[in-house]
Amino acid sequence: MLSTFGLRAVQPVSLGAEWDGGWRCGDVVLSPVADHARAAWSAKVRETLMVDGVRLARPVRATDGRYVVSGWRADTYVEGSPEPRHDEVVSVSLRLHNATAQLERPRFLAQAPVAPWVDVDVFVAADRAAWEPVPLRSVRAAGGFEATSPDAQHSVELIKQLATLRKPVQSPAQLVHGDLFGTVLFSGSMPPGLADITPYWRPPAWAAGVAVVDALAWGGADDGLLQRWDDLPEWPQMVLRALMFRLAVHALHPRSTAEAFPGLARTADLVRLML
Repeated sequence: MLSTFGLRAVQPVSLGAEWDGGWRCGDVVLSPVADHARAAWSAKVRETLMVDGVRLARPVRATDGRYVVSGWRADTYVEGSPEPRHDEVVSVSLRLHNATAQLERPRFLAQAPVAPWVDVDVFVAADRAAWEPVPLRSVRAAGGFEATSPDAQHSVELIKQLATLRKPVQSPAQLVHGDLFGTVLFSGSMPPGLADITPYWRPPAWAAGVAVVDALAWGGADDGLLQRWDDLPEWPQMVLRALMFRLAVHALHPRSTAEAFPGLARTADLVRLML
């Protein structure tokens, strides 16, 4: 695989989750690909995308010009690691989505999950659950859902309760990165870095809301993080849907743990106070 991307005489070094379990090979990172279409799309976008104040990993093409080969992709290494600089992550979200506003919707984002489900289908289904009139109806119709653990059942009940607080929103959807928490790379005073883009077709404020929900639930963020960004369009409703999305992921994902639920429940209390 190293020679496929023109890499020779290098000793691979294992990296963390922000690189999808990739391996650093000098100035290049080889990462396993969970979904070929999304990986190829991300590589093509990152090849030319310019984001103010953000260091983007650029794709390294294989010797035959492909972005993805045999389930692997290659990117330039971006120095840094995740840090609890939560407001800066939201700021990255806003600048990134200003740059992605003109991108077209990839066809794969319109496709519904089909059995047998893989990891990406869980996130697609959870995203739909937060926005459809009856949360999780499409999941049940596809035969892909059964809440068996107590925390999964609690997540479903919380989703139902939160759904009654939804109001219609007018913010237009666009291409956004829906998984910024834990993936923005910081290194001292250098501009923040990004190794990948996880695409969703939602309003930019929703993507910022997901980062805030994650930071409150699992990142030790102070409660004031919610209020500091309340000038974003339709912020309470966007955070509400972001929270429902994360709860749906928790309920649907086979590797969810009971330890992750209390942070989501606490965040739900904060979001209710805001509505």
